[in-house]
Amino acid sequence: VLTGPGGLLPARPVNALLGLVVNIGRSLPFIILLVAIIPFTRAVVGTTIGTTAAIVPLTVSAIPFYARIVETALREVDRDVIAAAHAMGANRRQIVGKVLLREARPGLVAGLTLTVVALIGYSAMAGVIGGGGLGDLALRYGYQRFENDIMIATVVLLVAFVQLVQMVGDVITRRLAHR
Repeated sequence: VLTGPGGLLPARPVNALLGLVVNIGRSLPFIILLVAIIPFTRAVVGTTIGTTAAIVPLTVSAIPFYARIVETALREVDRDVIAAAHAMGANRRQIVGKVLLREARPGLVAGLTLTVVALIGYSAMAGVIGGGGLGDLALRYGYQRFENDIMIATVVLLVAFVQLVQMVGDVITRRLAHR
């Protein structure tokens, strides 16, 4: 947003490069990304199995996902508010910190909620390749051992957790929107 046309620091090449990186990151299905960055995961955390190893691809997938959400939230800030801050003598840092980020807070929190919900689903996929957690429990005990009660309990826990995260995110978003 800052480096785009009409931004506070217009830099077309930087904007194009950042957009390309984000689009590439968002283009890869999580399960493919999970496997594709195994050497990187091993280099960063020393292993490719377990919850510690699952954090690396979860982070790599969340960054471009949330980056697009942040971009959208910041673009929704009324340009007149930014122009008013500029007219009152605010510098770039003040405009970003006190205008853009403050005005975009409801959208940023709603986007963070969406990202956390997506990560819950991704973490279940990480369980398929030894990432641990509920995905591993559902696959190992529910699916492979044909223990339907464990599979159902896992699904109920995932749904409850997602509902809780969404509810908390919605409450915070509404509170920020009314300020």
